[in-house]
Amino acid sequence: MSKKVRLGIIGLGQQGGAYARFIQDGLVPNMEVGAICDTDPAKKDLAASQFPDVPFHDDYITMLESGDVDAVVTCVPHFLHPEMGIETLKRGIHALVEKPAGVYTKQVKELNDFAAGKPELSFAIMFNQRNNPLYQRLKEIVDAGEIGSIRRTNWIITTWWRPQGYYNSSEWRATWGGEGGGVLVNQAPHQLDLWQWICGVPKSVYAKVAYGFRRDIAVEDEVTAVVDYGDGATGVFVTATHDLTGTDRFEILGDQGKIVVTDSKTATVTRLKRPERELSDGMGMDDVRKLFMGELNPAEYYTTEVIEFESAWGAQHSGVLENFAANILDGTPLLAPGSDGINGVRLANAIHLSSWTGREVGLDFDENEFLAELNKRIADEGKFPERS
Repeated sequence: MSKKVRLGIIGLGQQGGAYARFIQDGLVPNMEVGAICDTDPAKKDLAASQFPDVPFHDDYITMLESGDVDAVVTCVPHFLHPEMGIETLKRGIHALVEKPAGVYTKQVKELNDFAAGKPELSFAIMFNQRNNPLYQRLKEIVDAGEIGSIRRTNWIITTWWRPQGYYNSSEWRATWGGEGGGVLVNQAPHQLDLWQWICGVPKSVYAKVAYGFRRDIAVEDEVTAVVDYGDGATGVFVTATHDLTGTDRFEILGDQGKIVVTDSKTATVTRLKRPERELSDGMGMDDVRKLFMGELNPAEYYTTEVIEFESAWGAQHSGVLENFAANILDGTPLLAPGSDGINGVRLANAIHLSSWTGREVGLDFDENEFLAELNKRIADEGKFPERS
């Protein structure tokens, strides 16, 4: 293999086109575009004009067997990610799958199991937000126990406003059979991943989900989910696509501090001098009066740090591509191992299943029950084949 990884891009749409340009513009120094694949004939002319020296294929299997690529990225509809990942690894080619890793855990498990049998190959997922220095720093703080044990988490992420024209742009968009869901599988997978990456995987979830609430679609456009981490710790996740001005606020409350993130850009970290219960047990009513009257110095109880990082547009995605190539070339650890992709899919599935059945659902839910419920909705649409 050369010093640059030859990447095959499956799907020359918005994401695939962006990745090709990042590489072409030198943002990924250890990678080059080896080939492009798309089933749309119009994309052949587009590729020829923008990437004239890159081989074009209209079938991804043909591309995999061409000898043009060392690795691929799957920029295709969600249902296809596991199938394409398996076919890629089967041929000894490294695989980077787009988010989400799939639509339902049963198919993602098949991909993970197959990848586990190919440890010599690199298998990653495009969780570019894990390359955000702000979230990397917050994970370090939580993992180091700087805010103590997590007691509550909240994430309101409603900056996904999409007009009706967006949903009308394609027959497969916002359908159960074509896309596999709405905001949970298309807009919010990064937050579902970061939430669990930083705070841990919950034990169960209870959800109220609205389908076609403010848009003429079959899938979800508003979600409120309450999760249980065990030991009394809980979390709330709220997302929607009909809030024109939107909110992005993420809070993590620990028993010895708190993190508040606004707009995924700025974090305020409060670290208590002692655990909250110790402070509480040591305060009499005179202390309470002084605290509420502003007579006590807050510095006696906690410190506050504001964290903010600049992140250039494209840097996060190109950083994941560069990291993926480095893992192939010299074994650099992956920022986002492909096997981690199942976590967000599992939580999204549990949220859907809870809303469909009206009950609290464990993260160890029956995968066949979920798939049966999903297939009911695919059958009702009558546009796409049921899944197995």
